[in-house]
Amino acid sequence: MVCLKFINEVKSEEELRSLLGNPGVLAKNKVIDYLDDNCIEFLRKSPFLILSSANSSGHCDSSPRGDAPGFIHVIDQKHFVIPERPGNRRLDSILNVLENPQVGVLFLIPGLDETLRINGSATVIRDEHILENMKANGKTPLLGIAIEVEECFIHCGKAFKRSGLWNQDTWIEEAALPSAAKMLAVHAKLPDMTEQEVAASLAEAYRKRLY
Repeated sequence: MVCLKFINEVKSEEELRSLLGNPGVLAKNKVIDYLDDNCIEFLRKSPFLILSSANSSGHCDSSPRGDAPGFIHVIDQKHFVIPERPGNRRLDSILNVLENPQVGVLFLIPGLDETLRINGSATVIRDEHILENMKANGKTPLLGIAIEVEECFIHCGKAFKRSGLWNQDTWIEEAALPSAAKMLAVHAKLPDMTEQEVAASLAEAYRKRLY
């Protein structure tokens, strides 16, 4: 593999600011350190989030989490819990949190261009009286990721407007979409696992092991 060396790298905040400028007064003052009623309403209407974490060495991960709106359990103005639903058992986010509690969470609501960003400190919990509040399909999660809010703010919708993410007219036809089964089969390189077998395995997991 060729090692690419970039020639003109930005090395300082001073250089960065000279190119992109400083935030306006609204952007500078929009951050709060707790969940007000507006943020709580946003969380209760959001069916999807992206959880960003890093281990003690700084290696990063971003993990999607989703369920019916209201799946996030808000405890109070400083704390909320993300239920840990069944996944592939790699446990990337949880293992990172055990080493480094600092996380970032991006909440989305379909059709809304603005997103809610929350940064804070995470803990992996087993408290049954809390997890019981996030029961779904008759099953209580075994674990939850509890987050203490440190920063909370609305992010503008320019990225969604530029991408047209919610505009179905911009969506790729289903037949032309990338094949997850093909990618998994190629990346895993398991001799007895074909694309068709991976597709069947995924379909079974989606059908039987969502909760």
